Amino acid sequence: MSTPAPRSSYANGSVANMIRSLLVIGVIVVGLIAIVPRVNTVSQPPVDVAGASVEIAKESGWPIERPVGLPDGWKATSVRYVRSTDGFMTWHAGYLSPTGNYVAIEQTQGPSALWIAAETNRARITGERQAGGRTWTTYVRDGKVQNKLGRQGGERQGPDHDHHRHRDVRRARDLCRGTAARAHLLRLSPPRHPR
Repeated sequence: MSTPAPRSSYANGSVANMIRSLLVIGVIVVGLIAIVPRVNTVSQPPVDVAGASVEIAKESGWPIERPVGLPDGWKATSVRYVRSTDGFMTWHAGYLSPTGNYVAIEQTQGPSALWIAAETNRARITGERQAGGRTWTTYVRDGKVQNKLGRQGGERQGPDHDHHRHRDVRRARDLCRGTAARAHLLRLSPPRHPR
């Protein structure tokens, strides 16, 4: 009769062996983390707000406004013309401020109270500010870090055949909103160039 081979000390399954195994695995994981490259920033292709505003102005028939002469550090991040709250076609141009905060411009024609409430995040009116020879209404919603400025354009020039819901009495509505300080919103609001 033969005697069984002696068992390895590693096969005993002691706590010390388990800790040694975990240390080896930990060293391997740390080594992999150290050698695998990580992305710090995601770059996107440049956004052509000026070109898009010309095309949308042709398509919509209204003067699309966009900021001009922004100082260094401002970066356009998004531009679109889409159907928004209450069915209104809305021009949107988004920017990152020099401090890395987001600012957006929204513009539509003859908006309803529902559109204004949605675009201002149901904020209350807190006053007015002058910027670029225009009067901007300031909105504040407690508990939100978003600042908002709104401006209404000239009176409507007749009936609107495209949309028959209850509308504001003014023709155009511009909004600047974002997480940037109100000073950056005021910087983005004037002077604007209609296309």
